[in-house]
Formats: sequence, C-alpha cells, structure tokens
Amino acid sequence: MGNIIVLALLGAVFYYIFKSYSKYQNYSQEAFKNFSVSHDSIRKSDLGLFVALVAKVAKADGKVDALEAQLVGIMFDDISKVFPEPEKTKQILKDIFDDEKDRTDNIEQVAQTLGNALKRNKAQQQQFMGFLIQLAFIDGEVSQGEEEILAIIAEAFEFDPKAYHAIFDQFEKMMQNVQPKANIDDAYKLLGVSKEDDMSVVKKAYRKLVRQYHPDIIKSQGKSEEYMKEATAKTQEINQAYEMIKEARS
Repeated sequence: MGNIIVLALLGAVFYYIFKSYSKYQNYSQEAFKNFSVSHDSIRKSDLGLFVALVAKVAKADGKVDALEAQLVGIMFDDISKVFPEPEKTKQILKDIFDDEKDRTDNIEQVAQTLGNALKRNKAQQQQFMGFLIQLAFIDGEVSQGEEEILAIIAEAFEFDPKAYHAIFDQFEKMMQNVQPKANIDDAYKLLGVSKEDDMSVVKKAYRKLVRQYHPDIIKSQGKSEEYMKEATAKTQEINQAYEMIKEARS
C-alpha cells in the first residue's frame, strides 16, 4: 500500500512544487558547460549540497527503502546529464549520497550553506524544499527523525513557514484520499505486458514507463504546468498498476 500511496500523492503536489520551472533555467547543460567536474566541485555546488540533504532525509527513518532509492536514482540520472562527464558526475553524486546519509553532525551546516546560496532565489528554495518534503512522505508517513531534519533545513533556508506547512498539509490531505482505481486486467494493459510474462519483464516495463513519465527535479525544467500534471497522473496509474500485479502474484 505504501508504494501506491507515494505516487498517488504526487499529482497536485508536483504542480505546487514545480510550478515555476518553466521560468527557471539555472540547471542546464549550457549553464554547466565550463564546469570542472571533481568530487570537491560537485560537493560544493548547489546540486551537490542538495544531494547531501536528500541523503539525510532519505535515511532519517533508519533506512533507504526501495522506492526512495528509485526516486533518488532517477534524480542522479537527471542531475548528471546537465554536467560535463555525466557518468563521472553520477558516481560522484552517489558517493556524496553514501557519505552523507549516515551523518547527523553537519545537517545544519550543509543546510545553511545551501540556504545562503539560494537566499535570493525563492523559487529554487521552494522547489528544493518541496522535493525534500515529498521524499519524507514517500513511504506513506513522516517519521519524527524526518520531521526534525526537515525543520532544520527549512529554518536554515529561512523558508516561509506558511509555505512549508502548505506543502506538508497538502501531502497529508492527499494521503487520506488515496484509493486504488484500476483492476488487474487494466494493470497489465497499462504496462503493456501480459499475465504470461515473467515478473522480470513486468518490472522492466514498469521502470521504463516510470522513467518516461516521472517529473523529477531537473527533468521538469522548462515543462509547462499542464505537462507536469498529465505526466504525474500517468505515473500514478503506472505505479498503481505495478503494485496490483505484484500483489496478485505474491
């Protein structure tokens, strides 16, 4: 049920989180074309600092579950594409994530460093903060540890408390209204597979469709609000279908 909840939450929230992306082009290949890729330069960049915070939120409840790992993995793919040497960049992002996920001594420091860099860009603050809140909700509920880390980050960002609670409350309200909509035949049809296909084939089809439609932190730049809503709604259907097939076969 947790996995069904996650992507069913995202429709209205991604509209809120990413509504300014069509005007926001800081993260592009053109912007990073002269960037010298190294562990130190990536770690000190806005996106490197953001990955460090993502790691802390993802591990705040004691583990990084499969769905969190999938969302973070897609984020790595999308972020690395804007840098020169994407494969090298992706490995550095993974290393940053692994280094930071178990550290609790520097949360405030990392958050303040990124917060200072974003001080004049409220839209970017909103996008990053929204993504972190979404990540905390990804397993269906927010733990005390996750809530504490989010509060530290929000304070370091000098994030508007009303905006913070608006995002948070929107997730909670949607969680209360999530209901499965498809039947098992529709699920197979949506993923483009049959009942006779091996689960590995189903999983491959699912991942391909999620990657195609998933509205992520970088991929979403330059897309219209209508596109974001349609893509997210499709992602909800895909995830729900996959969960139904897994449950039917277990």
